[in-house]
Amino acid sequence: MNISFKLFAMLQDYLPPEAKQSNALLLELDEGATILQVIERFGLPLKSCHLVLVDGSFVPPAERGTRMLKDGETLAIWPPIAGG
Repeated sequence: MNISFKLFAMLQDYLPPEAKQSNALLLELDEGATILQVIERFGLPLKSCHLVLVDGSFVPPAERGTRMLKDGETLAIWPPIAGG
């Protein structure tokens, strides 16, 4: 199955060079792959995965290890962002 994987702000550094300009990557995953498996595959620090959305819907930290991704979905992750 294929999903669109997007990383924002400082997390973009974890994408391969060819994906950094668009901050997105088409990923091929095994059926039943979870959000946590994708996070681990890219070596993302869990504390930096603050806002996790699948097709625009928030996925709480407690569900990221069990929420299986489906073909065609978009997984987007943002780090904590401070502003003022």
